[in-house]
Amino acid sequence: MKRRTALKFIGFGAAVALRPEMSIAATSSPVLRFLRPPGALTENEFLQRCIHCGQCGEACPNRCINFFDLENGIASSDTPYIIPREKACILCMKCGEVCPTGAIQKVAATMADIISKVHMGRAVVDRQLCLSWQGKTCGVCYRACKLPDVAIRVGMLEQPHVLDHCVGCGLCERSCIQIPQAIRIVPDVSA
Repeated sequence: MKRRTALKFIGFGAAVALRPEMSIAATSSPVLRFLRPPGALTENEFLQRCIHCGQCGEACPNRCINFFDLENGIASSDTPYIIPREKACILCMKCGEVCPTGAIQKVAATMADIISKVHMGRAVVDRQLCLSWQGKTCGVCYRACKLPDVAIRVGMLEQPHVLDHCVGCGLCERSCIQIPQAIRIVPDVSA
């Protein structure tokens, strides 16, 4: 039986080598939930302007900006993205200062400018997973927020309530102690 199983794997490997589309299907992953850097234009405009220079990632003091490559299966390879659960944006706005094409707009690091010009996404709380909504005081997401009482507020037992001025930086998602996280950023997908 072991020999037969080994031969099947060898045969499958040969088939994959001869038919590249099988290898892509075998290695493709589910759709990646990602955010564009703060101040990024709408997705279509962003993709037209981004020249894949990498300066935004180099300027990021938090090192939260990554770049797509071929393994991500995204047509926009070498463009910047953020996965908030891995490392969230601290809203320093340095990426927009160095973008040579304006794909990431310059935004002053003031609360008023960030609220009006940054639209990375919006936090959503899963009350079934949130400790505070289950009667245990937590509040970690609120304390992590750069815009407390503007983007998120807490109620009784520190139950989080996301407000209209949430910009989607992901600090709440990154800090959530639940696995899976009880608060997630839903990316802004405006076209």
